[in-house]
Amino acid sequence: MASAAPPSPDAAAAFDALRPRLVRIAYRMLGSVADAEDVVQDAWLRWEGVDRAAVLEPEAFLRRIVTRLCLDLLKSARRQRETYIGPWLPDPVVEEEEVADDVTLPLMLALERLSPLERAAFLLHDVFGLGFDEIAATIQRDPAACRQLASRARAHVRAERPRFDVPQERGEAIAQAFFAASRSGDMAGLSALLSADVAMHSDGGGLRPAAPDVILGADHVLKLHKGFAVLFAKHGWELVRYARINGLPGFVTREADGMIQTTALDIRDGRIAAIYIQRNPEKLRHLAGEALH
Repeated sequence: MASAAPPSPDAAAAFDALRPRLVRIAYRMLGSVADAEDVVQDAWLRWEGVDRAAVLEPEAFLRRIVTRLCLDLLKSARRQRETYIGPWLPDPVVEEEEVADDVTLPLMLALERLSPLERAAFLLHDVFGLGFDEIAATIQRDPAACRQLASRARAHVRAERPRFDVPQERGEAIAQAFFAASRSGDMAGLSALLSADVAMHSDGGGLRPAAPDVILGADHVLKLHKGFAVLFAKHGWELVRYARINGLPGFVTREADGMIQTTALDIRDGRIAAIYIQRNPEKLRHLAGEALH
């Protein structure tokens, strides 16, 4: 059997130019770097087989494919989340610079509470700036329904939209202070950084030790970190780098078991309102080649 002809250089170049934006859409829909890359690769295979002369707007065409593939995946992902061990967090994305949108980690968690169609309408309109006619063609609903989906989604996630940006220098200073206090056992210094109702989320996915539930309140978080500090002193750790993680200040570490870990801090009114610790090795694999330099 004759093999399929390879794609033309022009087709590959057109797709490669759009790939970063397509990956961003897929990742924000799915919360998984690996799944987002798989979806975009599937879109590439479909792009190879289409009559590209009939495609007037390649970006719109590919965006529709990616969004529909994500909607299919979300149906099965929702069932998988119901049996997930411990708190679920999205794969961490370590950012080299300020991102162009405000989809921070708390907002991504809020998106999890939406239906797949609400999530698609909200992201495509509020984050990526598409009109409702384009969204209607993408998710195969009429524009009025898409407007309602986005409005409902907006109401549900309003509390998690950043009300104001924490200056990057201030965010990094708080991340450094948190790191120093938590690793050295300086509970007084740590207490001064935390809001009274701070929440700590730790995702081990059942593959590494992590708190089975979200830890609520400064007293409980401090008690846990007091125990952590003893373990840090005994077993050691390595700071890899400070970084923005899913739009939040934080840091990447290599823990005593040799595994990478990310910690992201949601800072509100000058204090840490939430701590997000990603320990699941399946969600950290993509960082091995990009976050450790």
